[in-house]
Amino acid sequence: MRGSRDTIMKLKMHQEGKFQFIEEGKGETLVLLHGLFGALSNWDGVVNRFKDRYRVLIPLLPIYEMPIKEAGLEGLVKYVAEFIEQKGLNNMTIMGNSLGGHLALIYTLNYSDKVSRLILTGSSGLFENSMGGSFPKRGNYEYIKERVEYTFYNPNTATKAYVDEIFETTKSIPKAMRIVAIAKSAQRHNMAAEIPRITVPTLLVWGLNDTITPPMVAHEFNRLIKSSTLRFIDHCCHAPMMEHPETFNNILEDYLQNHGCKGVN
Repeated sequence: MRGSRDTIMKLKMHQEGKFQFIEEGKGETLVLLHGLFGALSNWDGVVNRFKDRYRVLIPLLPIYEMPIKEAGLEGLVKYVAEFIEQKGLNNMTIMGNSLGGHLALIYTLNYSDKVSRLILTGSSGLFENSMGGSFPKRGNYEYIKERVEYTFYNPNTATKAYVDEIFETTKSIPKAMRIVAIAKSAQRHNMAAEIPRITVPTLLVWGLNDTITPPMVAHEFNRLIKSSTLRFIDHCCHAPMMEHPETFNNILEDYLQNHGCKGVN
């Protein structure tokens, strides 16, 4: 969840039509989806580790800009599907954190022929305890700071710069309205009945101290997805790829090497 939509990695931001995205490397494709308050920079560690062997694509989700009537899971999945179609992707690994995991789940169910592997970390879709469920308290800095810190095992991970960015975002009524609409859409869409239809190899990487999607959620995903592998990271909360990037990447690399893709795009 952490990261600035403006302070993005020192990588080139591409624009094709309405899509803004990072694209690095060549080879098998990894598509990475950020969360509700997330950004492309959430995936810095993954990009830096894998860009020399994989084609890494990270679309910037239009969470704060999409028409309010479309602000929800359906609108965001449609956006992701259009992006993937425009890039001509097939046989890819799709990976999502938090809300991004929820989108990856829905996309995989709708377009299973395009997905070879699914990676979820702190994913919503079954249960999520987040500040997005109610209208963010605009103008209350301490409340925002407390809620942001709640998403990390070590509160110091939530830098003042990051808290300031979230605070500024929630001060905007139009942006706050979209955040609430998307969060409520996610909470309403429990996927317990749909998830067992997922058949692609799936890796679940969870913080053992996740307060947003607790470990019981990871165990339930693991139970419902027959082809899934579950790995926990200790002293870690809701964003393993940011809090423990080296451990996360080691787990991911081992999984990618041992659960081979059907081919390369």
